[in-house]
Amino acid sequence: MAAVGAGVPGWVDLGSPDLAVTRRFYGELFGWEPRLSPSGEYTTFLKDGLAVAGAGPLMTPDQPVVWTTYIIVTDADDTAAKAESAGGQLIAPPFDIRDLGRMAIILDPTGAVVGIWQPGTMSGAELFNAPGALSWEELFSQDVAAAKAFYCSVFGWATEDTLNEAGEITYTQWMVGGRPIGGMMAMADLFGADVPPHWAVYFGVANADEAAATITRLGGTLVRPPVDIPEGRFANALDPHGASFSIFEAAD
Repeated sequence: MAAVGAGVPGWVDLGSPDLAVTRRFYGELFGWEPRLSPSGEYTTFLKDGLAVAGAGPLMTPDQPVVWTTYIIVTDADDTAAKAESAGGQLIAPPFDIRDLGRMAIILDPTGAVVGIWQPGTMSGAELFNAPGALSWEELFSQDVAAAKAFYCSVFGWATEDTLNEAGEITYTQWMVGGRPIGGMMAMADLFGADVPPHWAVYFGVANADEAAATITRLGGTLVRPPVDIPEGRFANALDPHGASFSIFEAAD
């Protein structure tokens, strides 16, 4: 699958305190091959020759070690202005990355960090929904109503809710052009009090149980062992530096 269009999550990258460790861990886990930038400071991970994710050094000592989701936009400055008008804060105002593109980092009104990417010569990920590639992204929020208002206003997303028997929303899908491009859940009691609202990333694997065993062998931690859901089988994990991510084996 080629890079996605505007309005859709299309890239993820990781801030790492030790890029050599990060390259070894994800390289063996997902079969990623590293391609270093001319300066050597940024790594683009390739799967079968196609870009799937990136990693760079931490910019400040107190920067959290997390995966950041980037939404593809046609105009980073216009989108950043819309985000501020909708109640978001600019952590990093729009700036250019050479001729690769223009980006910004936003704190949404519920406290989750999200990036935007205006493509230049780098359009985003080139492979999705396959083993070793991004397969899903999910916002965990303490205020789903505020999150809906923000993302629908800034990115033009629609939503589709799943309700329980009491009529309560249990899950929300973000929709673009009538198709789901991500999800959202209320944080509720899913996380400890020290975990802020955040975007979670899911990477595809051919076999969730084998991948889970590889995670622990490589020095990662399983937060939730593989479990079945109607769409397939998934597990939650931490890499050796504590960055959270999930693996997903699609149902046949």
